[in-house]
Amino acid sequence: MSTSAGPRLLGPAEVRRLAAELDLRPTKQRGQNFVIDANTVRRIVRDSGVTDTDVVLEVGPGLGSLTLALLETVSHVVAVEIDPVLAGRLPATVAEFAPGHADRCQVVLADAMRVESIPGPAPTALVANLPYNVSVPVLLHLMGLLPSLERGLVMVQAEVADRLAARPGSKVYGIPSVKAAWYAEVRRAGTIGRNVFWPAPNVDSGLVAWTRREPPDTTATREQVFAVVDAAFAHRRKALRGALRALAPGERVDAALAAAGVDPLARGESLEIGQFVAIAEGLHR
Repeated sequence: MSTSAGPRLLGPAEVRRLAAELDLRPTKQRGQNFVIDANTVRRIVRDSGVTDTDVVLEVGPGLGSLTLALLETVSHVVAVEIDPVLAGRLPATVAEFAPGHADRCQVVLADAMRVESIPGPAPTALVANLPYNVSVPVLLHLMGLLPSLERGLVMVQAEVADRLAARPGSKVYGIPSVKAAWYAEVRRAGTIGRNVFWPAPNVDSGLVAWTRREPPDTTATREQVFAVVDAAFAHRRKALRGALRALAPGERVDAALAAAGVDPLARGESLEIGQFVAIAEGLHR
């Protein structure tokens, strides 16, 4: 394998040429906004901390801007793309811009929210410009599906980045914050301007970094804990005592809250993942 020349990265002219060749009109429905700035994708790869020992899972590679930047650094990229036109073109783009690295890239035509397995070596990191309209369900699905993922750096809508990294007590703390915390330590990792995309989105973008940790040690299942989380936030203004009655009779809810040491008049937004776990254990004794 030739490693003398690294991949050439896509700029505005290359992105527009590829789009014109494919007669591509980016759709809001699929959250398609293509990165046209080489410095941005280099920054994402650098900040993700991936090395030449990593197998990276990329979701929504689009025209290949980030894919090419990843191939400069990592040992293997598995790119999951839902759009058959984009998935079909990506291998040729890699062959054109990164000929010495083409054997390191595998393209999978699939919906990342529904994929049940990833071919090839087990991925160790998730690095992606996630489709904004489905970023949270995709991220949570892949965290649950692939325990081999040790860490990740994803670009999402700025508000979603804030929610994923929020701590208890914050106004934006909610279901995504708690469920992500089941799998990982999550933090905000920067902001991305609108002008690095084509077409420019009408929202700001943010980076979220995460490092996997062991899920809480509990007798409750993940599904049972997540059901408590969903119920607690279904009516944000409701105290837990009332909100959790969707799951169990009042006396069982009261007993579970007492056993967990949680104030029945508290709201979901004040609890961290361990407290949700303790409530779920109490409900399913």
